[in-house]
Amino acid sequence: MTYKGFILHHSRCPSINGKGFDFWVGQDGSIYAAPLLTDPNYIHLCLEGDYSTAESAPEPQRRKDQLFATGKLILELTSRYRMTPLLIEPHSNSCPGAFFPWNELVIYPSGGYH
Repeated sequence: MTYKGFILHHSRCPSINGKGFDFWVGQDGSIYAAPLLTDPNYIHLCLEGDYSTAESAPEPQRRKDQLFATGKLILELTSRYRMTPLLIEPHSNSCPGAFFPWNELVIYPSGGYH
């Protein structure tokens, strides 16, 4: 199957409600996979936490662990499904939230440290 890219959610998104994502990334970096990928065009990643306000965003070390695991997951999935790691989109204007640290989500696919 050919996927176009990734859609990022945060766990407080009202449309998630325990479903609607393919992979869950915990604040501690743990990753849980749904039994099946559900969208024929995008792989949906849900990051635990709420990035809608600065106060509700995960604390820096937990955010670092979570984003590192997310980056590694994206690289693994892009290799497995032969897709680009560069197409990562928010689910909506409010999800994953205005305070999602996009600049901290570093994807470096050319074999180096990310």
